[in-house]
Amino acid sequence: MLETMLSTHSILNYLFIAFVVLGFLVPIMVKEPLGFKKASFIYTMIFQAIITMIAFSGIVALVSGDLPFTMTIIAMIIVFAAMMGIEISKHKRIKKGNTEDEATFAMLRAGFTKATVLNLIILVGFTVFMMVQSKGL
Repeated sequence: MLETMLSTHSILNYLFIAFVVLGFLVPIMVKEPLGFKKASFIYTMIFQAIITMIAFSGIVALVSGDLPFTMTIIAMIIVFAAMMGIEISKHKRIKKGNTEDEATFAMLRAGFTKATVLNLIILVGFTVFMMVQSKGL
């Protein structure tokens, strides 16, 4: 049971990395302001759904596997909160921003890319850390 939950957690994490990488296409492909707001909203909802599935599978593995509550698990919670905070603040800026103004629209698109880069760095960095830790290096 524990192995299944941990493999599900790992697969969801890799799926999430692929999704975040595909997020770079949103500001590139969507050129009109209203379409950008809609695409950003859809991206944010899927982002939150996948990251919540990762957190849930991790909690289930923690509880069902009777695993100890270690510093690594606390770090996972902090990473979850940081990534969710970045995504929510990005979405609020886009939602409240005046996308009809060309300069603001360009700034929001650049902000979308920067937030995606930051989330990707956090995600890949922590994934590599966990892989190194699991190998015992």
